[in-house]
Amino acid sequence: MFYAIVGEDRPDTLAQRLAARPAHVERLKALQEEGRLLLAGPFPAIDSPDPGPAGFLGSLIVAEFASLEDARDWAETDPYVAAGVYAAVAVKPFKKVLPA
Repeated sequence: MFYAIVGEDRPDTLAQRLAARPAHVERLKALQEEGRLLLAGPFPAIDSPDPGPAGFLGSLIVAEFASLEDARDWAETDPYVAAGVYAAVAVKPFKKVLPA
């Protein structure tokens, strides 16, 4: 089943986010290589694909896991969590409807 993982950034953590990004992206690439990643990306803090120093508000990952517990375990070990970027992380079951 798919699960939506929504991480909400703490204020003023752009430097930590940028430092942890390579490790974060490597984990996403592993999901992609396994055919389990539906989509992933950040929420820019301003209406721009490159928000510069405004930074980001958080991230969305939708990926396939064997269970909600597995999805939560994966989310809790994200490098952004370890770096203190995320203030909160929500994990919810997700049903993909479209595109079919």
